[in-house]
Amino acid sequence: MSKKEQSGPKVTKTAAKVLGSPAASPTAKSLAGSALAQAKTSKQSSPATATKAAKALTDGRTSKTTKSLAGSVLTQKGKR
Repeated sequence: MSKKEQSGPKVTKTAAKVLGSPAASPTAKSLAGSALAQAKTSKQSSPATATKAAKALTDGRTSKTTKSLAGSVLTQKGKR
């Protein structure tokens, strides 16, 4: 059974702000793009994106915004 998770309005708004910010890190922008791509669709995160999200969550230097996006991306990860 496949998951039907989607990025919610709060996450998509945050992702749009991150993509428009010149100060955002490449990791944050990558996760934001993934979260936006999964809005209103049943697309799942790729294994590479899920790995990037997991690393962002465990890195002590990661901002709250990036961690929020990483959590959203991981929620939409497939089983394998």
